[in-house]
Amino acid sequence: MSFPWARRSPSCARASGAERVARGAPLCASLLALALTLAPAARADQQKDPELKAVVARAIAQAQCFTDQYDSAVWYTLMEPRLRARVKEKDERLDILKQVYCETHRPGEARLPPGLVMAVIDVESRFDRWAVSNAGAVGLMQVMPFWPEKLGMHRYELVHVAPNIRMGCAILRYYLTYERNDVRKALARYNGSVGRRDYPDLVLTQWTRWAGADDLGFGPGRH
Repeated sequence: MSFPWARRSPSCARASGAERVARGAPLCASLLALALTLAPAARADQQKDPELKAVVARAIAQAQCFTDQYDSAVWYTLMEPRLRARVKEKDERLDILKQVYCETHRPGEARLPPGLVMAVIDVESRFDRWAVSNAGAVGLMQVMPFWPEKLGMHRYELVHVAPNIRMGCAILRYYLTYERNDVRKALARYNGSVGRRDYPDLVLTQWTRWAGADDLGFGPGRH
């Protein structure tokens, strides 16, 4: 089952943030709720590892944003012009960059390459926070809709930038740790396509587009 409106509806996919608030958001929310109700079950191995619940719950509970001013300034300078073609709304664009930087630099957690996260978002949703996949995954990082229920949250939060990126990064970090930083294997687990190369290859190709200064030493050429 597909939901073409989730990516292409004028009120959901192409309207600016202000327009969505004014006229599109209620419609988008209604359509999203319908999609989440009708979406078929995902494959059993997709984001359903038992250990993940504690990992994602901890990430949600620790929602503070910690940044180094110099490093984050470099990140914004490098990435903001590249993101303009994908996200027209300035505030949404800056919010995405902020959340990606914060979630990849969590104190006490294994560092995530922010360029890799940007590549995952690009492949998963093309930076469309309203995107819904055939398997029912939602938002920028295509998080499965059972996560809000597990964490005591609302499903509509999956289309919000911060919680979606927070959950997606926690899941990706878990799989990278599980696969001992084998990026290809971790990406295949994230996508629910273990044993296949097509999805990891797509993400690694996009990583070359989004790699920035903070990805040095842990970049697409090393995997």
